[in-house]
Amino acid sequence: MKCMVINLDRSPDRLAHVTAEFAKIGVSFERVRAVDALHRLGLAETSPSLTPTEAACLMSHKVCWKIIADGDDAFGAIFEDDILLSDAAGPMLSDCGWVPADADIIKLETYLRKTVIGMRRNFVDRAFSVARLYSFHIGTAGYILSKQAARDLIVRDLDAPADHVVFDPSLPTSSSKTIYQILPALCVQSDIVLEKSVAFTSLLGEERLVKSVANSSPKRKPTEKLAVETRRIGRQIFNICRLRHQKTISFGVMSTKRKRRLLDSLHKSTCRPSAEGSYPQP
Repeated sequence: MKCMVINLDRSPDRLAHVTAEFAKIGVSFERVRAVDALHRLGLAETSPSLTPTEAACLMSHKVCWKIIADGDDAFGAIFEDDILLSDAAGPMLSDCGWVPADADIIKLETYLRKTVIGMRRNFVDRAFSVARLYSFHIGTAGYILSKQAARDLIVRDLDAPADHVVFDPSLPTSSSKTIYQILPALCVQSDIVLEKSVAFTSLLGEERLVKSVANSSPKRKPTEKLAVETRRIGRQIFNICRLRHQKTISFGVMSTKRKRRLLDSLHKSTCRPSAEGSYPQP
């Protein structure tokens, strides 16, 4: 199974970081060359509903999807260059024999937020299991995509952020797929678990924060709050009846010694441009 990492030419520090991450688990990857979205002034016009960074990120992943669709392997793995990998990720990325036969997509990442998964878990390794993913789980920093799913995605007219396209069940691109979540997660973005002073910053996250503030709704009235709470309880009952539950997906194992080395190396890094504001050259 081919592993791909999207990386900007102007981000050698990120490339060095992700190269070290993969080296520690004994897995090779293919670097997908990226082009800086800041140099593509007309990018926003191609997708009016997306920010320039969201449009660039979507195009990045779409190029990776095409590589999988045109390749010989049944599955391919796509990563962004600011991830931290579990110490136990090596065997899971070296071979795809553990992937469920009906899987279209497997989310390898966690955003450490609650999401809805199936109560039934299938153990695929001594340390890992998979469960069906039934709700939106933000992020596309690490996931496995089947050849057939990739072929389907590249022919669609897309106008949503990459993680919504892949993992938002309200969209047909996701609702039509059989999606699994690996537990615990094989990877996590560095800014989710590390101090902001040493983590790689996410331009996409910053843009989304600005966008959410601009689109935020006024304070809800008491009756509206009651309606929201009623719907929340209704969803919980629905999920239980369908053998689903809410769960925060934990991140996999990382030794204390490795954490210390990682923090030391990131402290030495001073240049941290975002790879999400880019997309690979077709």
